[in-house]
Amino acid sequence: WKVIFLLGGILPLGLAMEKSGAATLLSQWLLENLAQFGPRALLGGFFFLAMILTSLISNQATAALLAPIAINFANSIDANPKTFLITIAFAASLNFMTPVYQTNTLILGPGHYRYTDFLKVGIPLNLIMWVVAVIFIPFFWPL
Repeated sequence: WKVIFLLGGILPLGLAMEKSGAATLLSQWLLENLAQFGPRALLGGFFFLAMILTSLISNQATAALLAPIAINFANSIDANPKTFLITIAFAASLNFMTPVYQTNTLILGPGHYRYTDFLKVGIPLNLIMWVVAVIFIPFFWPL
């Protein structure tokens, strides 16, 4: 039941971020602050944004929320939209920092884990994957 209620509360949060314009505001902030460093930095910024959002809302909601923004964003900087979509899909699947993901929630109680246990292991793991992805995603899907 915990998983069902968790998902029931997370999906409206993703919709609220879209309707309120918070997601668009975040992407505009990325463009304003990272554009000077080039498209790879923007890709890393989108990866980080998706990685953080998937820790707060579900991975499906994160991908659905950021995909249209990423396409418009990539087109505005003359980059390959597919590269940004792959980045969002990969980042949205990296929910190691919180027990928001369904399988993490399922093991939270029986494993006697605390929220901080996920942070201790998840933050370094997500940071490693962030660096690896920003290096290798453009290698396979050029900007």
